[in-house]
Amino acid sequence: MIHTPVSVVTGANSGIGRATALHLAGAGHQVYGTVRSVDRAGKLLDAAAEREVRVELIELDIASDESVRDGFAEIFEHAGRVDHLVNNAGIGGNGVVEESSSERMLDVMNVDLCGAMRCLQAVLPGMRERGSGTIVNITSVAGRLAAIAQAPYVAAKWALEGVSEELAMEVAPFGVRVAIVEPGVTKSSIFGKNIDLPNETGVYEAQYERMMQMYAAGYLHASDAVEVARIVLRAIETDEPKLRYPVSWGGPGIVEGRAAMTDEEWVEMGRLESLGDYVAAFEEHFGIDIST
Repeated sequence: MIHTPVSVVTGANSGIGRATALHLAGAGHQVYGTVRSVDRAGKLLDAAAEREVRVELIELDIASDESVRDGFAEIFEHAGRVDHLVNNAGIGGNGVVEESSSERMLDVMNVDLCGAMRCLQAVLPGMRERGSGTIVNITSVAGRLAAIAQAPYVAAKWALEGVSEELAMEVAPFGVRVAIVEPGVTKSSIFGKNIDLPNETGVYEAQYERMMQMYAAGYLHASDAVEVARIVLRAIETDEPKLRYPVSWGGPGIVEGRAAMTDEEWVEMGRLESLGDYVAAFEEHFGIDIST
């Protein structure tokens, strides 16, 4: 008996999450989209109605053990199972290492790392018992490259990459697939939300300037979130699965470019004095023009 696949997409209210929820629904999945507030999910519901698809809303905060437990209990009550989980919900986090407090680091880790773990731990027992299922963790190219002046975000995404790689090996014997989707710059609300520039010491002006240069270039060239949604569906459906899927503007170039660099070349980029020299070096190593 063939059943309709049940998919959960966290952070479904905007950006990649909304695009993914709608795309999976359009592909015939029964989709549950988690949002922190149902009252603020009007755009998602309007988009679903326009496409003549359905996305069931579940109010859930991935930063809370209790909220995740209650939210998934509601999903299981309605659907009875979860076949595919897309861990998308997350937050940004700017700051050079010296200016990133332990409190700020832990706040971002709690959402971007622990939030994903709370959700996958909720669905894995059922997937193991059935011998099938997919965990798709949305990380970032910042999980493969130490993006300057974004220490909390980099730490969380690198950690999620490591946990995902470990998980893939651990659950392979149970028939459960893990996929890591690594977006570059993608159109989302993060451009409006992630504008914090601590600069508390005043000595890291150049580093923050380089971060903002990347943001500015990304704002001009950001890929539509549906590109990521298509990759998520491919990762779920493919008969030739991969562990990692870089995607969106700058994604493949950054991943491939950093892998081709020596660690010494990476550090040397930090010694470049002018923004113009940094922009030129970035294009040389990654094939991406971040001038604006």
